[in-house]
Amino acid sequence: MVKHDFTILKCLLLIWTGSFFSSKAHGQQDAQFTQYMYNGGYFNPAFAGKEAGYRFSALHRSQWLSYSGTNGPAPITQLVSASGSIDKLKLGVGLNLVNDNIGPTTNQEVNLSVGYHKKLRRGVLSLGVMGGVFATTIRFDELDFVNPDPNLPDTGSETQMNFNFGAGAIYDRTKYYIGISSRHLNEPGFDFGEGSLENQLKNHTYILAGYRIKTFAQWNFEPSVLLKTVSFDNFSYDISVIATYNQKVSGGLAFRGEESVSLLMGYSILKDKSLRIGYAFDLVVGGIEAKAPTSHEFMLSYVLPDVTRQFQRTIQRTPRFRF
Repeated sequence: MVKHDFTILKCLLLIWTGSFFSSKAHGQQDAQFTQYMYNGGYFNPAFAGKEAGYRFSALHRSQWLSYSGTNGPAPITQLVSASGSIDKLKLGVGLNLVNDNIGPTTNQEVNLSVGYHKKLRRGVLSLGVMGGVFATTIRFDELDFVNPDPNLPDTGSETQMNFNFGAGAIYDRTKYYIGISSRHLNEPGFDFGEGSLENQLKNHTYILAGYRIKTFAQWNFEPSVLLKTVSFDNFSYDISVIATYNQKVSGGLAFRGEESVSLLMGYSILKDKSLRIGYAFDLVVGGIEAKAPTSHEFMLSYVLPDVTRQFQRTIQRTPRFRF
């Protein structure tokens, strides 16, 4: 890495560090995915339109399968995303829909992302913003309080919605990339049961970095790491290594700090390799007393290449003319 690359990476980090400090510790509120390397648009809006063509994906995650606790069943998450590039404007657009069921609560998101992509020295700098709606539903009959609050209803449910914003940046030098992003910049608040149960969606900051290694015999390797923090008080990380053969078959290993080890697999099932299925298996190794031992994640993605029409003059022959 040459000197000017350090300057670019330093600038990306400094963009966010000034405004994300809090005196309280907070746990992870966002959904988590083992196949994070294929769903960068959820964490960082700068991924919108970063790759050519139109991309669609759907993911289902069953976390801690067969878990049963006092506050509802195991977490289940769905993510649907789409993105496309507008090459003439150097822009991209993306859409993410999330449904995250966690015990007695359900969180749902709809976010629209816009990314701007510009060549910078030997790489591409991408900047993105996103905005949308975050909705939370609480089912009061599934809550199990140690000290019940008389102001909270015993049955029924309540849903509240608020606006949600985020921003991100990525610098990609083909062989390596690094991105930083923040979700819930406005930290929307929710208060249930006439204000008796308050919850604020805290700012989540992510740093995603990876390195692409091309080798002989059509094998490619990509180690990557995803660092996560909530208001710079709560930190966690995911690290993985993915091997891909002929852009068709992939497999890898991942580790989520103090939580699980994972096996990832993927396969492209069409001749043009545009349709891909992926699977991730998590084996819980941390906090197993309060969790079920396995999690499972299924993903289906499709890439629609850019369609360009080229009108070419062809030779037409008639009895009298040739043109």
